[in-house]
Amino acid sequence: MPADDWVLHVDLDQFIAAVEVARHPELRGRPVVVGGNGDPTERAVVATASYEAREFGIRSGMPLRTAAKRCPDAVFLPADKEAYEEVSQRVMATVRSFPAVVEVLGWDEAFVGARTGDPEALAAQIRARVAAETGMSCSVGIGDNKVRAKIATGFAKPAGIFRLTRANWVAVMADLPTDALWGIGRKTATKLAAAGLTTVRQLGLADPDELARRFGPTMGPWYRLLAQGAGETTVTATPYVARSRSRETTFQTNLPDRAAVETEVSVLAGRVAQDVAVEGRPAVRIGVKVRFAPFVTATRSLALPEPTSDRAGIEHAALSLLDRFEWTRPVRLLGVRAEFERTE
Repeated sequence: MPADDWVLHVDLDQFIAAVEVARHPELRGRPVVVGGNGDPTERAVVATASYEAREFGIRSGMPLRTAAKRCPDAVFLPADKEAYEEVSQRVMATVRSFPAVVEVLGWDEAFVGARTGDPEALAAQIRARVAAETGMSCSVGIGDNKVRAKIATGFAKPAGIFRLTRANWVAVMADLPTDALWGIGRKTATKLAAAGLTTVRQLGLADPDELARRFGPTMGPWYRLLAQGAGETTVTATPYVARSRSRETTFQTNLPDRAAVETEVSVLAGRVAQDVAVEGRPAVRIGVKVRFAPFVTATRSLALPEPTSDRAGIEHAALSLLDRFEWTRPVRLLGVRAEFERTE
């Protein structure tokens, strides 16, 4: 069989939940929810849920209290970042043991660029070796570019393999809603639907000039290209580098006023500044997230006058952003984020 260039997207199945089940085998087959301190009576959100928990409608970002109502018998566990990082490193080392280029995207996913005549066989070998050496299950999407490989993984889950290329793109994707595309979320899909574009086919055939008028000269035409399955074909072995560092706190009792908010933002900014110092890269942009009661979230950000790792500068920027919010409701969550200059 002649060899061709392929992009594989390796995605660990229910990664965080899988790590916890591996550490606690007695939880296998039970609904497991990870988030916050693991106490569903406290204010926190779901970081991940096992497939068994998802059958009850539990999803990432959902309040733990809501998850507990939907599945009272679920096992709630606190998040353990260090454990997930350690397992992720072992998984990626395993994937790198293949004669291919590996581009890590985060804890639980990576692109693999390989020249092979049988990409399904390579995908099966990756799945088997990852399972044998780390105990983790993964799904693999196969594509002729990154976009198609990434989307293919959704059809492969859980624990499967799926190929999506130009040859079957229309048959597989054309009649799906636009948010089936990688890069188009619910909000954008809603805006596209308002323009009469509800399916991938409609978006792919849309007038690029009209899209540019409605959604901007960059994003509008890009949405159309996404719907046609266009994407990068080159996989690079550049090490994964975090684009930002952030800290946030969910308060068990709402913050009643601006003064209390400023105190907490100062604390969070200090922690972020410490993370920036450890990272060894200066921040170029600061963002603040505010979740008002009952569950309305707003974010604001600004570019710094110059890159900095200085705590005072980061704190000043975060506090200045508070003037951009309307303080008409009590606050249940605050977050501060420092973004680094992109290297790609």
